[in-house]
Amino acid sequence: MTLREFQTLIRTMYHEKDAARGVEGTFMWLSEEIGELATALRSGTHEELSLEFADVLAWLATIANVVNVDLEAAVAQKYGTGCPGCGQLACTCSNAEKP
Repeated sequence: MTLREFQTLIRTMYHEKDAARGVEGTFMWLSEEIGELATALRSGTHEELSLEFADVLAWLATIANVVNVDLEAAVAQKYGTGCPGCGQLACTCSNAEKP
């Protein structure tokens, strides 16, 4: 499944509810799932980690759907040719820099 296919699947399953909830309410759900991922990273099993990563990605796709952002296109635009900082496929930015 591609990222676009996943985002479309999430839209098909949940968009009506998500749009009614709005960005703010949906962001709160994403925040909760990030907290659950943090807990799983500290003490979860591999299966729990997998499920929490999937939940975080689903809620991120949900927010993108609510605000009409194509995640696959956004990722390709920002990261498709390499690191947005140094432009290399294997980042050579200093550790003090963000990305």
